[in-house]
Amino acid sequence: MALAEAVAQADEIAPPLASLLVARGDTTVAEAYFDGMTADQGANLKSASKSVVSALTGIAIAEGHLDGLTQPIGPFFPDLLAGQPRKQKITIRNLLTQQAGLESTSFGNYGAWVTSDNWVADALRRPMVDRPGGEMIYSSGNTHLLGVILAKATDQSLRTFAQEQLFASLGTRIRSWQQDPQGYYFGGNNMALTPRALLRFGQLYLNRGTFNGRRILPADWIDRSWRVYVRSTYRDHQYGYLWFTHSFGGEQVAFAWGYGGQYVFVVPRLNLVVAATSSLQSRPQGSGDHNTQILRLLAEHIIPAAQGPEGTQFPPRHVRLGLGW
Repeated sequence: MALAEAVAQADEIAPPLASLLVARGDTTVAEAYFDGMTADQGANLKSASKSVVSALTGIAIAEGHLDGLTQPIGPFFPDLLAGQPRKQKITIRNLLTQQAGLESTSFGNYGAWVTSDNWVADALRRPMVDRPGGEMIYSSGNTHLLGVILAKATDQSLRTFAQEQLFASLGTRIRSWQQDPQGYYFGGNNMALTPRALLRFGQLYLNRGTFNGRRILPADWIDRSWRVYVRSTYRDHQYGYLWFTHSFGGEQVAFAWGYGGQYVFVVPRLNLVVAATSSLQSRPQGSGDHNTQILRLLAEHIIPAAQGPEGTQFPPRHVRLGLGW
């Protein structure tokens, strides 16, 4: 009943809410679509894609494609960073924590950046407004640079690496992914997955890097990704390796977040994963702050349903449900 009430509350914020999926461990206990969205339709994750790039970085380090978190970016861009020692010393970790020190390409700078003829060069030309490792400066330019580094380090496109090393193991596929003018896939933005694929991505993290008994991500990468390195400029959330963390409904929650209401929430203590996607077109006037509505749905309805009484509201842990993904 509590979970049914949570889904009913979700219907109140649709549109723009387009899908809501809730899993307890490996069992999907709620799956609802709104405003014409279907299970097979890809959803643009927007910046929730950044958490995917974080996972790909962990895989690349584990496989030896990258030397580690302290590896500087200079050798990956020798021509663009020639004679700029400060920028050459920016590290992989600085990109993961949004502490590169470069002026942001997001927010008011986003339009000019994505209409430039070379996104990588434009991002690296930005002035240093802080030291590497300083304050958090949220920028899709940082994650795009990281995506280009992954492509160069693995000697394949970011999409191929992501599909072969991550999504194929989850039994799903990338639906679409924007490319920059040089053909590099957009690191940390504009990747489309189905809501079920997004839920599986969250379950991978809940299961400490394994899926169907296969190790995909090192468990310690998940621990590192969810530590607090900086305080986010958004709503006092904390920030790890391209993952947000915060307390909702009395529980510690790690989450990927994309513009317009794209989320996957992982609540380890409750063995809970929640995926939500939202339409980028259906935005009724007077709908209020849609992100706040989703966070309230999580904190005031879904998490209490999972908590209440003695965890009996949701099915038991690790009961598999084949959904033909």
